Amino acid sequence: MLGLAATGCASNELTRLGMPEPITEQAERVLSLWQGSWLAAFAVGILVWGLFIWTILFHRKRSEQLPPQVRYNMPIEALYTVLPIVIISVLFFFTARDQAYLLDTEEPADVHVEVVAFQWAWQFNYMDDTKENGGEVLFSETGVPNPDGTANRDTQTTLVLPEDAVVHFDLHSPDVIHSFWIPAFGFKMDVVPGRDNAFQANINEGTAGDYVGRCAELCGVDHTRMLFNVEVLPQDEYDAWAAEQEAEASEAEQAEGPGAETDLAEGTGADGTDAEGTGAEATESEENDE
Repeated sequence: MLGLAATGCASNELTRLGMPEPITEQAERVLSLWQGSWLAAFAVGILVWGLFIWTILFHRKRSEQLPPQVRYNMPIEALYTVLPIVIISVLFFFTARDQAYLLDTEEPADVHVEVVAFQWAWQFNYMDDTKENGGEVLFSETGVPNPDGTANRDTQTTLVLPEDAVVHFDLHSPDVIHSFWIPAFGFKMDVVPGRDNAFQANINEGTAGDYVGRCAELCGVDHTRMLFNVEVLPQDEYDAWAAEQEAEASEAEQAEGPGAETDLAEGTGADGTDAEGTGAEATESEENDE
């Protein structure tokens, strides 16, 4: 107990009960639910252990006489039944309320990002609108799977976001199930092939800094390589960065000409193969056969 108390003296780590420092409004809601669940667990634990200790100390065996029995006592039986139902109902109510809040995507977003998870890296497409509304890609940041099977930060892509902004995420996978997880968001969502999930995050002001992201779903032999960096910038710095990236993307598109882009969102992986595993070599083989 002394060690736990000393840990909480310099920060709020003790009160967070293992959760990372939240940087979004949604993460704050998750943290509140997490803390409330622990309070309920502590209350039940204190009650149960209190009854155990009370029984051990004051109702030890003192003679061979059978103590008064309370089985089939209707008030006690009703309490045993009603109290757990009340606890579960309260926890369910707050869980359902917060889940609805986390999945709400109706608020107009300042930034739209399509997250494409593929074996074994990430691509972030910055769009002018949501995917549901037919948003077009302005520019992309794509990670490269490290060929030696290790997690190399130099090959990991960086998700750049502005602080004090609403960010809309569209999630897509061309191969297997992944899970998009930024621990500082306090929230993760599966990236499922054939199903475009979406959520929004209201990033708090004063949260500029570097964070980590990863895949939280076992997605294959090199699942551990699916890491990415997160950089939160002040709004003016983000605007300058986004303008620069959009200009570079426009210049590259003009230089390469039409049809030169690789679109992972349409099922093409980093190795040039599509979702069925066919690539340029298969096409050439068919032409030779003809």
